[in-house]
Amino acid sequence: MRKQRKYKRVHKSDVKFDSVAVGRFVNYLMKDGEKSVAEKVLYKTFKNIQEETKEEPINVFEKALDNVSPMLEVVSKRVGGANYQVPREVRPERKFFLACHWIIDAARAKKGKPMDKKLSEELILAAKNEGSAIKKKQNVHRMAEANRAFAHFA
Repeated sequence: MRKQRKYKRVHKSDVKFDSVAVGRFVNYLMKDGEKSVAEKVLYKTFKNIQEETKEEPINVFEKALDNVSPMLEVVSKRVGGANYQVPREVRPERKFFLACHWIIDAARAKKGKPMDKKLSEELILAAKNEGSAIKKKQNVHRMAEANRAFAHFA
């Protein structure tokens, strides 16, 4: 029997910036279905970025996501009773998903500040190619590079 078809999701853009990327980021940031809280946090974050960098916050946000998006990742594959970490290229939707989650996780890992401050710091660092999210990307790339010998299993 055939698999059920997976249809591409149509994502809604956010209200303020009319950007689909920002709308998706709000959804990833959201906890317990409280979207308005997530939006407030993100808009405060953008305000903090504007004050700190004197740049357009949406540009900093996009640059940060570009810098954090991975090119390769490893996927576990079972071949002949052994599990191999097989390097694979990352699809564009997954790139965005991973970048957002790494930035949000890095911000949540910091302690002692409100979320908007932590998130703005992490986005600014990511835009400069620094910070925890960038480290995570480099580790994933390093894993893929180390397991390049198993690429033929893909």
